[in-house]
Amino acid sequence: MSRSSSLRYYVLARLLLAPLMLWVITTAVFLLLRSTPGDPVDALLGPRAPQAAKDELRNQLGLGKPLIVQYFDYLWKLLHLDLGKSLVSQGQSVWEIILKFFPATVELAVFSMAIALTVGIGVGVLSASRPNSPFDVGGRLFGILTYSIPLFWLGMLLQLIFSVQLGWFPLGTRFPITIPAPEGPTGLYTIDSLLTGNLPQFFIALYYLALPCLTLGILISGIFERIVRVNLKQTLKSDYVEAARARGIPESRILVSHALKNAMIPVITILGLTFAALLGGAILTEVTFSWPGLANRLYRAIAQRDYPTVQGIVVFFAAIVALVSILIDILNAYIDPRIRY
Repeated sequence: MSRSSSLRYYVLARLLLAPLMLWVITTAVFLLLRSTPGDPVDALLGPRAPQAAKDELRNQLGLGKPLIVQYFDYLWKLLHLDLGKSLVSQGQSVWEIILKFFPATVELAVFSMAIALTVGIGVGVLSASRPNSPFDVGGRLFGILTYSIPLFWLGMLLQLIFSVQLGWFPLGTRFPITIPAPEGPTGLYTIDSLLTGNLPQFFIALYYLALPCLTLGILISGIFERIVRVNLKQTLKSDYVEAARARGIPESRILVSHALKNAMIPVITILGLTFAALLGGAILTEVTFSWPGLANRLYRAIAQRDYPTVQGIVVFFAAIVALVSILIDILNAYIDPRIRY
């Protein structure tokens, strides 16, 4: 089988598996929401509301139908890209909620990933290039700590130190209410401020992003540090690296041009899984820092028993993770032909 044909079949298989994964996630969320204690009608009207009013509202929301009918109604709407309307936001559609809150989550995720890659790869290279040194011990300790520290605990600790005690960073918002927020097509404050040429707004947006992004980025960086350190150590012991040393090539050039390039292939593989972890970490980060993003809105919807909003946001996140995973798999299969055979 030729290289192009094998890659084409591999891509086709991944694309066919994606809808199956989304269906499983959708079904699991649908059943879990309705099997857990609590009633959205009680959340809307209160537990002391008359039973007649509860029954009327339940019928209006479609919650009085049999469970199997509700399930197929939801799947039918989902096939038409209709995520429904929120039960508690005065009939606001779930798509409107996503478009309103998702840019804040994207901004948090992108800057956190940039910090994670920079710190993780940097510490991993420093640790692997100096084996059995204090740098190596420090890198291993860094990987263990960042992997084991709870995100919400570190977030609260950093807020207490740098926001409450020292007053260096703001607390609980995305942009100061006394200054007009950047306006633009993307909804990303950093991008929109640059598009309008407003540098003060850009630096203010970065300032408010700093603490939550550092918290999430540093904790996720431990994943990249461990992968880079382990793979780079193995690569530096390979035959072609020894041959390069025998030819008198400088060690710095061997590290950057020969060893690091091959050691980065597993990093590309893990990017998709890390992106899923990043979205999970974004929920804890947004709740801890009161960041007005989509993950925080999901948390509120769960607390309010807002079925359509929870289902819509989870499916939206799952579709993003599936798409990113497919792109990463395709890129990895293109780089390494062994994967697609």
